[in-house]
Amino acid sequence: MIVKLLLCLASAAAGYLIGSVSTGVLVSRWYGDVDIRKHGSGNVGMTNVMRTLGWLPSFLTFAGDALKGALATWLGGLLAGNTGMAIGGVCAVIGHNWPLYFHFKGGKGMSTSLGYLLVAAWKVGLAELAVQLILVLSTGLMSLASITTAILLPVFAALMEKGNIPFFLASLVLCALALYSHRENIKRLLSGRENKLNANKITAISKKMVQKLKNRRKNSHGKIPDRS
Repeated sequence: MIVKLLLCLASAAAGYLIGSVSTGVLVSRWYGDVDIRKHGSGNVGMTNVMRTLGWLPSFLTFAGDALKGALATWLGGLLAGNTGMAIGGVCAVIGHNWPLYFHFKGGKGMSTSLGYLLVAAWKVGLAELAVQLILVLSTGLMSLASITTAILLPVFAALMEKGNIPFFLASLVLCALALYSHRENIKRLLSGRENKLNANKITAISKKMVQKLKNRRKNSHGKIPDRS
């Protein structure tokens, strides 16, 4: 019993530390030479990176954040089975939202949650991803898609993972975390003030950032090294 408890605690600690690596901050510094927390909504997730820096860095942010959730879940599973997977995945999302390494200012945890789902219960993960894509493409509202998938997660968990109590409990926690992190979005949606994704604008930003990156690399290569 004590060993099981220690392994669960290890899953929680590992999940939180892995989740605390803010991909959006690292990508924005490397790609755009900016701190994403000081731009747009100040969020470090994929959507703010997309609106600030364009398509490629947003995809890299999504991939990195999802990988965090997947890695924490896989490691938790090695340590403590299904319970460890649930604990590791949830703690990775908590780490993403309140990262230890970045002054506890993080994202909303949706990509990291998806990484957890794809490892812990891939059918649920694919169902969530399908709903997200359908709603984003049909409405242009990323927040609406995220809120809807958060609400549906416990439903999918109950229907598609019957008997997996740790996974169901984790789905409830992830739903609560997502709704809390989207509380301002919910207010804007209710008042009709929520911004939609603008693909043309994001494409224009992408082209602009690519040119800036090329210029920065050219200037860096053109510098004369200091041999003093």
